[in-house]
Amino acid sequence: MRVLLQRVVRAEVTVDGEPVGAIGRGFLLLVGVGHGDGDGEATLLAGKVAHLRLFDDAAGRMNRSALDLLAAGEEVGMLVVSQFTLYADVRRGRRPSYAGASPPPLAAPLVDHFGGALRGLGLRVAEGRFGAEMAVSLVNDGPVTLWLDSADLRG
Repeated sequence: MRVLLQRVVRAEVTVDGEPVGAIGRGFLLLVGVGHGDGDGEATLLAGKVAHLRLFDDAAGRMNRSALDLLAAGEEVGMLVVSQFTLYADVRRGRRPSYAGASPPPLAAPLVDHFGGALRGLGLRVAEGRFGAEMAVSLVNDGPVTLWLDSADLRG
């Protein structure tokens, strides 16, 4: 499972011009599911995202996690958007292959599980709509962008 995390001032996802999910300060999380991924990978990545110290402390250093903000009563949100293209293979030719991405009937429940695991930690979660053509708008904060792969976290 892969997550592209972007720290944002605000982010929103719309489908057919209608907002389906929005947050203020927090993380936009583009989530891709690969073959062989399961609930364990989703839970592992959700825990990592929630505990990463990517928000500034009083000294201006990235030393606070989303859970730290939550505990301090500060507003923090997570916008989860499914993104099968995180499994694009561009090694051959000009057309990416998405053969590494899990098929929608298997991927959708894992994206939901990832969001549910974040909720289970007490975080406010907004979501895109799985399989829909979505327009995502965001204002990066920093910018801070990280690539997380469950395979890297297990090894």
